[in-house]
Amino acid sequence: MQLVVGRIGRAHGVQGEATVEVRTDQPDQRFAVGATVSTEDGRNLIITGSRWHNKILLLSFAGITDRDQVEQLRDQLVSTEVDTEDQEPGEYHFQQLIGCQVKLENSKEIGVVREIIQLPGQDLLGIDTPNGEVLIPMVKQIIIAIDIKAKLIVVNPPEGLLDVEN
Repeated sequence: MQLVVGRIGRAHGVQGEATVEVRTDQPDQRFAVGATVSTEDGRNLIITGSRWHNKILLLSFAGITDRDQVEQLRDQLVSTEVDTEDQEPGEYHFQQLIGCQVKLENSKEIGVVREIIQLPGQDLLGIDTPNGEVLIPMVKQIIIAIDIKAKLIVVNPPEGLLDVEN
């Protein structure tokens, strides 16, 4: 599965280094020298340099030699191929939640996960329902079960969180 691992930011210096907004919990593995990342416009970039500078990841790519070339890549999401077959039970990537059906414990359908909103305090599931978007906090007290293979999330929201009848 293709997994978004970052977003290319502004150029750093004049030698073609790019700042990267990291969107993975394994940046040293995903952005290792020699690794390949894909951009939204279909380019495959081979990482030739990777270093941290003031808590900002800086990457160099094969064939990208100046800041103008980096600026052409700016704001593009980068992804890499990730093997999801060897995931432990209960492990998932946020992208695997997109498209999951969300139901109450009594099997009443709520809607489908459209996005994951990452906030400093907690993450939220953005769910498309027949009545519009609903946001559900991703906390153990509300999210009862996540079954990636079945594309199903079971929730037990507190009273008043959803405008549905139980």
